[in-house]
Amino acid sequence: MQWETVIGLEVHVQLATQSKIFSGSSTAFGAEPNTQANAVDLGLPGVLPVLNEQAVAMALKFGLGINAEIPEVSVFDRKNYFYPDLPKGYQTSQMYDPIVGRGEVEVLLDDGSAKVIRVHHAHLEEDAGKSLHEDFHGMTGIDLNRAGTPLLEIVSEPDMRSAKEAVGYLRAIHSIVTYLGISDGNMAEGSMRCDVNVSVRPRGQEEFGTRAEIKNVNSFRFVERAIAYEVERQIELIEDGGKVVQETRLYDPDADETRSMRTKEEANDYRYFPCPDLLPVVVDSAYVEHLRESLPELPAEKRARFQDELGLSAYDAGVLSASRAMAEYFERVKDVCGDAKQAANWVQGELSGALNRDSLDISDSSVDADQLGGLITRVIDNTINGKAAKQVFQALWNGEGDSADAIIDAHGLKQVTDTGAIESMVDQVIADSPAQVAQYCDAEPDKRGKMIGYFVGQVMKASRGTANPQQVNTLLKDKLDALC
Repeated sequence: MQWETVIGLEVHVQLATQSKIFSGSSTAFGAEPNTQANAVDLGLPGVLPVLNEQAVAMALKFGLGINAEIPEVSVFDRKNYFYPDLPKGYQTSQMYDPIVGRGEVEVLLDDGSAKVIRVHHAHLEEDAGKSLHEDFHGMTGIDLNRAGTPLLEIVSEPDMRSAKEAVGYLRAIHSIVTYLGISDGNMAEGSMRCDVNVSVRPRGQEEFGTRAEIKNVNSFRFVERAIAYEVERQIELIEDGGKVVQETRLYDPDADETRSMRTKEEANDYRYFPCPDLLPVVVDSAYVEHLRESLPELPAEKRARFQDELGLSAYDAGVLSASRAMAEYFERVKDVCGDAKQAANWVQGELSGALNRDSLDISDSSVDADQLGGLITRVIDNTINGKAAKQVFQALWNGEGDSADAIIDAHGLKQVTDTGAIESMVDQVIADSPAQVAQYCDAEPDKRGKMIGYFVGQVMKASRGTANPQQVNTLLKDKLDALC
């Protein structure tokens, strides 16, 4: 039997407000446990929540960014359940009237095509605290610094049919929220994480299979691996005569497997009801339009502009627009050197290779955009050749100079374009290589092109890599053919 995978994601995005959603406590990451939780966060008697306006604005910006319906009224509800790091005994969330309605996100697939994933809704809620299990000798510590941190939960429709589509959707959400500046998207710090709903069904069947929810997956790679494991587990279970149970599971990256956590609750298990301490949020059209005007150019728009105005391929445009920092870096390089394709090649090639090698983000690059643009300019105007350019880049990366020009001068890398000087080196190499010249002349004309590489290498060696390769090739071919 052929099986089809059905996937939906619930993405939790920590909003980049300075204070919590219902209190003035700081949301800064990394503070000592329980130093950023006040009476409101602790749920002490007599305290009342006050809604953070910035959290509302950020949620609405996201809604506008995915062309979603923006309801005029949204309502906060109490989601009642007990957990040690939830001091109030309930979470303030939005069940029935969320702040963002239906929208859609375009996802780029590996084959270059695009797929639209529908968003069912996005709602505001407060985060819970954190249970700490290390260093407590069989006990659990509770850190309430995170309690009350504003979250935007983005709930997709079950429109994804593979792990790669799910990762593509998650990356698209990450791009949107970071472009908008509503979250830093740092998955390692928990600023963005997701619950993955996975089910399988016989291909062609309309009815969905029973789903399992994998909780709190916090990296793109883990999402892909968790889905792959869960799909295989469910298919194997069904084909062996068993049934998939609706449950919550955890993904263990060390063992690369999902494990059962608890049977899945239904909405009525939480006894939702409207929060009596918070008024409904009413958003007028003028405020929505004000927010719309403040939106930056978003990834899909930037990707289209890179293709239409700069002439980049769909692949290049997709890579360079994936993050706001990368796009801004590329555009500055392009402005400095004046050549979008060269800028794209260097940013995706030499620069990205160095960033990956040293595990750095683009914002931490050792070579800034002006330096890289200056280097590319010297390639374009033939001051240096490609080999020397790579040396200059590495020197810039190592902090050996402030500019490409300074390094070119310090290392004597300026390209030799004087025909007389190059011709002298070519003549010397030919004179020193009688055996290779004889082999060249004995070869069929259509085979000589590959054999000329030896002579080019010797000339480049003699010039310490500074001779213009095009001139070297032309002169060598003319002189060698004349000898034959």
